[in-house]
Amino acid sequence: MAQHAHGVRLSPPTWLTAGLRPGPAPVPWAAVARASVALSAPLAVGLAAGRPAYGALVSMGALSGVIGDTADAYRMRFFNIAVPQLFGAVGVTLGTLVYGRDWTAVAVLTLVALVSGMISSIGSVASVSGLLLLLNAVVGAGLPMPRPWWTAPLLLTAGGAVVLLLTLFGWPLRGGVPERAAVAASYRSVAAFVRAAGTPEHDERRQDVTQSLNASYDLLLAHRTRRHGRSPGLTRLIARLNALIPIVEAASAAKLRPARLGPLPEAWPAAVAALADGTEDGTEDGTEDGARTDQPLPLDLPAPTGPSERALERALRYAAAVAAEPDHAHTAEPDRLGRPAAPWVRTRRAARAALLSGASWRYGLRLALCIGLAQVVVSVLPVPRSYWVALTVTFVLKPDFGSVFSRAVLRALGTAGGLLLAVPVLAEVPRGWWDVPTVAVLAALIPAFSAKGYAFQTAAITPVILLLSDLLNHQGFGLVLPRLYDSLIGCGIALVAGYLCWPESWHTRIGDRLADTVADASAYVALAFAGAPGHDRPARPVRRRRLYRDLSAVRSEFQRALTEPPPTGPRAAAWWPLVIAVERVVEATTATRVRVEHGEPAPPPDEVAAIAADLTALAGALRTGTPLPKPDGDAAAGAAGATGPDVLGPLRSEVRAACAIASPVLG
Repeated sequence: MAQHAHGVRLSPPTWLTAGLRPGPAPVPWAAVARASVALSAPLAVGLAAGRPAYGALVSMGALSGVIGDTADAYRMRFFNIAVPQLFGAVGVTLGTLVYGRDWTAVAVLTLVALVSGMISSIGSVASVSGLLLLLNAVVGAGLPMPRPWWTAPLLLTAGGAVVLLLTLFGWPLRGGVPERAAVAASYRSVAAFVRAAGTPEHDERRQDVTQSLNASYDLLLAHRTRRHGRSPGLTRLIARLNALIPIVEAASAAKLRPARLGPLPEAWPAAVAALADGTEDGTEDGTEDGARTDQPLPLDLPAPTGPSERALERALRYAAAVAAEPDHAHTAEPDRLGRPAAPWVRTRRAARAALLSGASWRYGLRLALCIGLAQVVVSVLPVPRSYWVALTVTFVLKPDFGSVFSRAVLRALGTAGGLLLAVPVLAEVPRGWWDVPTVAVLAALIPAFSAKGYAFQTAAITPVILLLSDLLNHQGFGLVLPRLYDSLIGCGIALVAGYLCWPESWHTRIGDRLADTVADASAYVALAFAGAPGHDRPARPVRRRRLYRDLSAVRSEFQRALTEPPPTGPRAAAWWPLVIAVERVVEATTATRVRVEHGEPAPPPDEVAAIAADLTALAGALRTGTPLPKPDGDAAAGAAGATGPDVLGPLRSEVRAACAIASPVLG
């Protein structure tokens, strides 16, 4: 490593190199095999029929399906692949109709980019659909397509259908397996959380639980309609997931056990792990082959020694009883996040919100501006058929993909790496039947590299697109350097017109989002101790789950902001301790409430109101950036010491810590 003259080591900044470290995700071998077959088989059929260009278009459609196949559940995979293909067909049709018409193409692609950017906020399927709409429009306007006009959309859609068929082959045999695996994974994350209660790993395991529960609820509720009874298996899994919430709350309370008692005995997390095994293999009640006895799984639990262990025992026995109930017992049970509207209702509401949202219009205008500039550049400058400029802008500036700056850098580096792979292919491999095994090998790299990060995914996709596009425009090795220049031009347009010219890109949104979450935490504190123990039980878990989901979104925003250059990245880092502090406030609230329900004295209302007021003041200070007033909880703490046990002591300490952490940031 290079060194400064005074011996100080020089290295690239973390915000620049974060995306270049490969992720720890395992290789998805099934997806690797599927991508290899889906992209190479159509090419072989096209060559056999004497229509290599047709085969290349089908393979391009299959490439879009491979990139969009990111869900676990088969129902969601169907929508993730099928719906975007329809938008892609519309996109390539529009692009084909304006091919060779420079200024008309500029206008049409700019309008398509505006629509693509605006619909991205509707949902994950709409986001992929918008991406494919714009990508195929760019490709259709930049590459010569077979005639008549309907040929290209038909062939591209056929490629998506190939991926869809290969994906759904396992549905009859593995239907429901991803859902059961997700719920079982949540149980195992909770088992690790119970095991870590009272240890230094407690906070880290709690974050794992939040992410796992978010993923499981998203997976199960995304395709559940208003009527639960239509899918008994799905409602049964939702009931098991709901049964986890009391266990999580009890594990949070276990953190407050006296230190002299040490960690919880292994029997407690082992019981949660046993429920996970039963959920995953379909023998939740302890019988073989899923035969039901309506008898709870026997649990070998030690005698409880305090309020938190009593709560944990009660939660575990409830979860075991839920696992043993017959299917009809779950058909009317509400979930912990509330009963969602039907899918078409949610889509209509999201579409209306996107049309009326200022953020959606800003994102759409940013993308439209950059795509318009890209098309103007290739129309004015002598850049033949350079659809790659607009293609680069699309991938870099897609608004819901994260940091524009880091993606531009990673896109440039990934393209350079991909071109290194493409050089020997385009230079040495003769066009024809040798393309089939070459595409099979290169396509297999796409899922494998995509799991490692964006730069690696770009490096894997680049040679495949170059090889397939060469079958349409026959430029051969001459494609390599122009495509590198095009990528650099596209990244430059995205950085200048899509990043530097928009001041909102330079500021992190963590402060505003965190202020909203702190305000919700204040309302949660007031709700948690309202009424007698056991009062309003359904509302508390719902509020708590939403709080942790909001905090998870803040964490994601934090990770995105860290990849921005100064001053955004350092400013984001300053918020990080406060994010953790607010999580601890929410957990301390839950833990205190659980202990009150199982033997601890209920706190006086004035103490609860004082703590809630401190959190409200913190939220207001975060929104306005003003100095934080002195917490009001000191007087209540003194009163508590005079009247009896200070049951709110741990919660009050966490609130004070959050205020102390926020003061330097706000100052």
